[in-house]
Amino acid sequence: MNKINFDFRNRTAVVTGGAQGFGLDIAKRFLQSGAKVIIWDIDSKMIEKAEKDLNNSNLTSKIVDVSNYKEVQSSVNEITKNSNIDILINNAGITGPTATLWEYDIEIWKKVVDINLIGTFNCCKAIVPSMIKNNYGRIVNVASVAGKDGNANASAYSVGKAGAIGLTKSLGKELADKNIAVNAITPAGANTRILDQMTKEHVQRMLSKVPRGRFLEVEEFTSLICWLSSEENTFSTAAVFDISGGRSTY
Repeated sequence: MNKINFDFRNRTAVVTGGAQGFGLDIAKRFLQSGAKVIIWDIDSKMIEKAEKDLNNSNLTSKIVDVSNYKEVQSSVNEITKNSNIDILINNAGITGPTATLWEYDIEIWKKVVDINLIGTFNCCKAIVPSMIKNNYGRIVNVASVAGKDGNANASAYSVGKAGAIGLTKSLGKELADKNIAVNAITPAGANTRILDQMTKEHVQRMLSKVPRGRFLEVEEFTSLICWLSSEENTFSTAAVFDISGGRSTY
């Protein structure tokens, strides 16, 4: 796959859930394009591995629970003492168990929504004021086709991602008079560790809905993220960009 070069020199990006899967590839591509990258993740072992694998002086990382607003705000304050935050990729997320709504554990349901939706809210709330001050920002919220279609036996995940789509549309309109773009991306299933959290039956059901007949490759996802995060994206905001291999019908 030929990669288009993006210029992220003199830009600082925060990538949540950046130590693995989509987030790790985003961090890698941003670094290759000249950005300073700050990975937030809750998995200390994966952060350690990511730092070793990426091996870049422009990379820093921190253990951050995005569902905890105080933790997020404290981390933002730490960064903005010495740097702007130009790009925010809200990528942190969990699928939760495969279960019908009436059998879903209440506390786990809340946790899934907290990370997928409240975490996105927390990061935007904490970071947007500094973007407004600098009159520049690119925010990409990683949602899912599940937020558009509603996946059976995945109500918490579907709700969290649907909420992230609604948040994107609202925030994008609120910031439309500034040089700040807020967009969502809705991938179908991809070849990442998140599939390991699902049953084989659920994975096969997801795949059967994709007309392309395969899962999304991580590099394909990252390319779209890069364009949405770049200075080239001067007009698109409050929008949802589908990357589902033809699965979505709207």
